[in-house]
Amino acid sequence: MIAKFLFRLFAKLSLPANHRVGSYLGWWSGLLLSRLHENTRSNLIEYAEHTGKQLKPADLSVAFREQGKGLTELAIAWTAPVERLNEMFEPCASWPLVESAKAAGKPIIFVSPHLGCFDIAGRYVANRIPITAMYRPPKQRWLQPIMEAGRARGGATMVPADGSGIRDLLRTLKQNGNIMILPDQVPSAQKGGEGVWVPFFGKPAYTMTLLPRLAAASGAIVLFFFAERLPQGRGFRMHFVSMDEPYSDDKFTAARQTNAMVEKLVSLAPEQYLWGYNRYKRPAGAPPAPDGLEAT
Repeated sequence: MIAKFLFRLFAKLSLPANHRVGSYLGWWSGLLLSRLHENTRSNLIEYAEHTGKQLKPADLSVAFREQGKGLTELAIAWTAPVERLNEMFEPCASWPLVESAKAAGKPIIFVSPHLGCFDIAGRYVANRIPITAMYRPPKQRWLQPIMEAGRARGGATMVPADGSGIRDLLRTLKQNGNIMILPDQVPSAQKGGEGVWVPFFGKPAYTMTLLPRLAAASGAIVLFFFAERLPQGRGFRMHFVSMDEPYSDDKFTAARQTNAMVEKLVSLAPEQYLWGYNRYKRPAGAPPAPDGLEAT
């Protein structure tokens, strides 16, 4: 099978070579896949209008290339030995935030948006402290055992992205364990996911309420983080960022806080956000976005 062969090839490549191939594939995908092209383009326009930045023609190409790197580097994230992965990271200036949270004796919720290489970021944390994270099976069934084995290495425990998985996350936190969660995945109303409409870069986005609920129920410390790709495949720079203030008890305000933190991280490496993801979609079973939702 061609896909399996390519996956094994991507895993064996050096990171610079892997990123060169990913950049090439991402560029072509952006040209040929109309949905990817339109999602990336419209989301970048929304971002530029909200932040006051001038969108240049090259920005779209760069976004395609970065998304391509995100695809090919999964092979390394899921299969590379821990020693090889550790060599890819710069010394982390913000890791003391994690050490401080551990010293406080509280559970930690690690929050990783679709920015940079989120699988590599998860490996960085799991190779250092135990974490529990939810996952959804990939659409390509042959990838599932590879993904599960890759993500479950080190100190990681994987649970399904459903009601039982949510209970496992809460149980882990109540036992003073640590979890990891994606904050910008559109919750599936049909599968029990709860969300509210709040602005994300000025446009209404259906945003999960699970994260602040877990934090409130457990008293956990919340740390946002991501792995920034360095130029020419030189490796990754980890960023850990504390919440600006504790989550509000109001679910709408709390969801705004989540999106504000994601926006804060995106501002550090905007070209590496997964702009091709349809963040503004209305999932089946969700209410429509309210009229006149304030863009903040």
